Amino acid sequence: MINKWPVIGVFDSGVGGLTVLRALRDQLPTVDFIYLGDTARVPYGTKTVASVTTYALQATRALLKRHVDYVVVACNTAASAALPRLQQEFSQTPIVGVIEPGARAACAASQTGRIGVIATESTIQAGAYTQMIKSFWPEAEVKSQACQLLVALAEEGWTEGPLVQEIVNHIIQPLKVNHGHEIDCLVLGCTHFPPFAQLIQNSVGSNITLVDSASTTAKLVAQQLKEQGLLSADDPTPGREVFLATDGRERFARVGSRFWHRAIEPQEIEIIDF
Repeated sequence: MINKWPVIGVFDSGVGGLTVLRALRDQLPTVDFIYLGDTARVPYGTKTVASVTTYALQATRALLKRHVDYVVVACNTAASAALPRLQQEFSQTPIVGVIEPGARAACAASQTGRIGVIATESTIQAGAYTQMIKSFWPEAEVKSQACQLLVALAEEGWTEGPLVQEIVNHIIQPLKVNHGHEIDCLVLGCTHFPPFAQLIQNSVGSNITLVDSASTTAKLVAQQLKEQGLLSADDPTPGREVFLATDGRERFARVGSRFWHRAIEPQEIEIIDF
């Protein structure tokens, strides 16, 4: 049962956002979370902006009906397509996305301003990371590559092994051809990508820094809650998690356990309908 305050709602197109939830849990061990994976409509990355915006609005409403006090848009595609609309529509509730923290982290990590971004097709087409990075570092050179296939592989639990390494090498190859200007930082611009981090590092080389926006987003949320006085330093009780999905309880449990880094039992997951 969720009975603390504040309660943080987190949503993603599938189970990938559990990487963000895990980072949030590390930062906020006593806070309660409600996680919603829209598994009936995953992936978002090939959908239109209008469709993703509709899905994001529905997911946010579903979380607010559960009386969450804060919403984290863990899906990069949803954040790029719909975050301003969500913040306008639900202005009484703080809503943050993963793109701004990820862009800030990339600018901090890069020494040359030559930054690579891998993300879903929709996120790349929207130019969300490029715009955000350039808002912090106008002279930055951003090279982007759509890696939609990795989302499907992650949702199936195919995140390691020689065959997956070959696929990653093929997908990453265009980033290595940058007219002589090598990137020194690569943003993992999708919550489904962290399980491939080692394979991606193998492909790009150890001299390129990988940036995962999950930890940066979690630090931002923790900072905002502390600044607003919404955290109780006197409450040592460990926080709880509620898992919601729109389809596939067993599949969510099986694949989600890999992202969450602990076993999720099917009976822990509530299936909801928008």
